[in-house]
Amino acid sequence: MKKYFAAAIQIDTQSDKALNLSKLEHYIDEAAGRGALLIGMAEMVNYIGEGGGERENAESIPGETIHRLAIKAKQHGIWLHCGSIFERIEDSEMLYNTSVLLSPQGNIAAKYRKIHLFDVNVKNGPNFMESNTRQSGSDIVVASTPLGHLGLSICYDMRFPEIYRIMMLRKAQIVFVPAEFTLMTGKDHWETILRTRAIENQVYIIAPAQMGVKPAYPTYGRSLIIDPWGNVIAKMPDQEGIILAEIDLDYLESVRRQIPCLNNRRPDLYDWNV
Repeated sequence: MKKYFAAAIQIDTQSDKALNLSKLEHYIDEAAGRGALLIGMAEMVNYIGEGGGERENAESIPGETIHRLAIKAKQHGIWLHCGSIFERIEDSEMLYNTSVLLSPQGNIAAKYRKIHLFDVNVKNGPNFMESNTRQSGSDIVVASTPLGHLGLSICYDMRFPEIYRIMMLRKAQIVFVPAEFTLMTGKDHWETILRTRAIENQVYIIAPAQMGVKPAYPTYGRSLIIDPWGNVIAKMPDQEGIILAEIDLDYLESVRRQIPCLNNRRPDLYDWNV
């Protein structure tokens, strides 16, 4: 399908997992009712809490969260990008931060584990070490679907352009960036970086975000859908809900013909031994 509607769900996830999942189901129903065939959700979409709560609420995949979301995907006949959740690792206290893509049949079509871990000390902002509790993934993922080639990434990945260029070279047309972005950096960097990733790789970006104050830091929100020219075609205000925008893969191909970045690359000169 070359032209259809996609949606992003913005949510204020907190420590009540049952409430978080109920809200997600409501917004999926709303987005599907408005015609969305592809729906994305935010990072850590089912639980955000303190202390040992992350481990206690982590799941195997598939588990409770993916089972419930698979029911919604099948009910509405939609492709559902499930944001990200904590995935248990057998015989380890560490956790993966994992995205799952569900087909309209409710099957797992792709799974991506966050590669770049958020280990930062921001002046007058958060001091956060994901690597203390989380295991990095090792696979760059692009899923081929009837709605196009879908690239998967998570939040902090957006600061590393290499992963997005590789996804483009693997034919990605739409890239998901679910996020729990900090307010401090988000106000200056969120939209600028995402528009850059869309422009330099000539892809649609669907970036569903967390909003609200979390235990570790306040989040930025402002979920976005961006077209391959870099235009913001949908943007969420500071509230929970959904945004909707049209995906047009013929338009994407016209952008790539106008500015043939892929054809003009010089990989013979790119020396990564630096």
